[in-house]
Amino acid sequence: MTAAIPSSPSLPFPLARRTARIDPFHVMELAKRAAALEAAGHPVIHMSIGEPDFTAPEPVLAALERAARAGHTQYTGATGLASLRRAIARDYGERYGLDIAPSRIVVTAGASAALSLACCALVNPGDGVLMTDPSYPCNRHFVAAFDGEPQLVPVGPEARFQMTRTLLEANWAAHTRGTLLASPANPTGTSIPFDELAGIVDAVRARSGFSIVDEIYLGLSYDGSPRSALALGDDLIVTNSFSKYFHMTGWRLGWLVVPESLAPVFEKLSQNLYICASTLAQHAALACFDPESKAIFETRREEFRRRRDWIVPALRGIGLDVPVTPDGAFYAWADCSAFTDDSSDFAIELLEKTGVSVVPGKDFGRHDPQRWLRLSYATSMEKMREAIDRLGRHLGRGA
Repeated sequence: MTAAIPSSPSLPFPLARRTARIDPFHVMELAKRAAALEAAGHPVIHMSIGEPDFTAPEPVLAALERAARAGHTQYTGATGLASLRRAIARDYGERYGLDIAPSRIVVTAGASAALSLACCALVNPGDGVLMTDPSYPCNRHFVAAFDGEPQLVPVGPEARFQMTRTLLEANWAAHTRGTLLASPANPTGTSIPFDELAGIVDAVRARSGFSIVDEIYLGLSYDGSPRSALALGDDLIVTNSFSKYFHMTGWRLGWLVVPESLAPVFEKLSQNLYICASTLAQHAALACFDPESKAIFETRREEFRRRRDWIVPALRGIGLDVPVTPDGAFYAWADCSAFTDDSSDFAIELLEKTGVSVVPGKDFGRHDPQRWLRLSYATSMEKMREAIDRLGRHLGRGA
């Protein structure tokens, strides 16, 4: 069914049909309410924001200043600084034991630009791309922006809120061209077991499809030794970012690893769509791989693990069940159905009655969204303890 062309008496001309397929972030309305409460003098604890409360460490800031003073402000090549691509490739070897050629790495203006490039290169109008419901909303919007069809597959606790080979094979349709998955995932914080991921990739490969794997939270894995999907073959497309593990959200820097044969295509698209990622951010990011920086990032990862280990049982203790313990990222996907049949209204209630800001499920999909809340533990233990105390008292489960 063709989407209606958005129109309004206030618009000077009709918009492209694709804009009707891009949903707004509903959480932004909550953010506005939270800002209004804070402006009125009410303290708000933010457990809604999907970014680390840590910021770039001193070695990275020092590298930024050196680059600026040295005048490193002109364009780089479209695929990024050769030195940064080599550093990223070297990190795959040191961290995951993978031999990744720097020529396969495309530095991008954040993971969002990376996934936009991937969809631009791979998705034709009407092509279906399988992804999970729930999932990060922008992932389906990247597909829709290039006139593809996001094929949302409902997943629940029994599948760790992740795709399985069985689900993929059952939902592959005549127009399906590939899959876009995240591991660990936003909003659930869960990863795809590696053997399961291998089966998914094999099933996609058997259908001559593409596999895109979003690994922006892979560095924030807490249980066992994480493995990159790149170990499953050279025909995958994987994205990562300096936003989460490296705590550089506003620097807008990410990367893709693509098959060698596709690197010229991605270079051409990058040249035309945004020329290059921020030159200063690229020079600063080189310092992320220094030993001093890596030690800081690992210390912070352990702090996220400590928060995870505290917040999940704390939420369960006040009646907000977390049916699957997250093994990565910094989110808990909590079932609020014991208290409400509409998580959107409930999130507003919690904000206005307790001053705790959380995200309702409807941003992340269409399958049973009214049952779920996403809570971010990218905030201090002190604030989380206060949040649980406020929520517990409001829900009648406090001390």
